[in-house]
Amino acid sequence: MIEGVLWAIFAGLMLGLYALPEKFTKGFKYENTWSLFFLLTMFVVPSIVSVVLINGFGDIFGNMPTDIWIKMGLASFLWGIGVMMWSKAINYIGLSLGFSIFIGTVILVGSLLPFIVDGIPPANVLLFIAIGILIVLLGIVLNGKAGLIREKDEEKSEGEQEVDTSKGSMATGILIAVIGGLLATGFSYANAVGRPYLHQASVAQGNPDWITAVAIMFPIFISGGIVMTAYFLWQLNKKNAWGHFKISSFSKNLFLILIMAVFHYAASALFAYAASKLGASGNTVGYAIFNTASVATAIISGIVTHEWVRASSKARKILYAGLGCMVLGILVIAYGNGQM
Repeated sequence: MIEGVLWAIFAGLMLGLYALPEKFTKGFKYENTWSLFFLLTMFVVPSIVSVVLINGFGDIFGNMPTDIWIKMGLASFLWGIGVMMWSKAINYIGLSLGFSIFIGTVILVGSLLPFIVDGIPPANVLLFIAIGILIVLLGIVLNGKAGLIREKDEEKSEGEQEVDTSKGSMATGILIAVIGGLLATGFSYANAVGRPYLHQASVAQGNPDWITAVAIMFPIFISGGIVMTAYFLWQLNKKNAWGHFKISSFSKNLFLILIMAVFHYAASALFAYAASKLGASGNTVGYAIFNTASVATAIISGIVTHEWVRASSKARKILYAGLGCMVLGILVIAYGNGQM
C-alpha cells in the first residue's frame, strides 16, 4: 500500500512539473507549442513505448473485446473534451478559480466514479476515503480563494482598475469548468474499465505486472488525443501560426516539448501503476492522491518562482492552509486504504 501511495505522489509531481520546459521555448506561439505537445504526448510517445515494451502488442489489442474498446474510447474522448473546456473556462474566470473548480470536480467525481466499476469498499474504508476527499476539496477551495485574493493584490500593486467581469461571463465560466471537470473524469473510468482485461491479457503474453499500466494508456491517449489534436490544428489555422514552426530554434523547442510529452505520459502511466498497487480501491485512492499531488506541486513551484511575491499575507496564509488540507487529505485517504 505504501508503495502505491508513493508512486501516486511521484506521478503527481511529474504532472505538476511537466509544463516547466515550456518557459524556455522561443519563437513559438501558444498554438505551436501545445499542438506539437499533444501530437507527441498523445500519439508518438505512447505508440512507440507501447510497441517497444509490450510483448504481444498486436494480440492484446486485436483481441480486446469491442465493448471495452467502446467504453475506453468514449470515456477517453470525453476526457479530451474536458481538458479543452478547462482551457476555455480560464478565459472567463481566470487561472486560479478555473483551476480550482476544474480540479476539484475531477477529484470529487473521478475518485468516486471507479466505485461503479470496482464496487463499494467496506464501510470503515469508505468513510476514511470520503473524509479524505472532502479535506482535499477544502484545500482546493482555499487555494482558489488565495488565488483570487492574489490577483486583486497584483492589480492594486500595479495601479490597475479591477476587471469588471459580468455575472453572465462568470457564471458561464464556472459552468464550463464544472462540465469540463465532469468530462475529464473519463480518464479515471477508462482506467478502471480497461484494467481487468488488459492486465490478464498482458500477463498471459509474459509481460511483467507494470506493463499493464503502459497497455492501459495506449487506448486512452489515442482516443483522447483525437479531440485535442483536432482543436489545436483548428487553432493553428485560425491564428495563422503555421509559419512559426519555421524558425531557427525549432530543434531546441522540439526537444523541450518532447521532454514535456514524456513527463506527461509517464505521469499518467505511473498513476495507473500506482492504482494497481493500492488494492481494491486503488483507482479511487490513486486518483485523489495523483491529482492532489499535481496541484500541490504546481502551487509550490509557483511559490519558488516568485509568483506570490506581490500577494498579501492574507493570500499566502490561505494558500498555506489549502496546501496543509491537501496533504492532510492524502494522509487520511492513505490510512483508510490501509484498513483494507
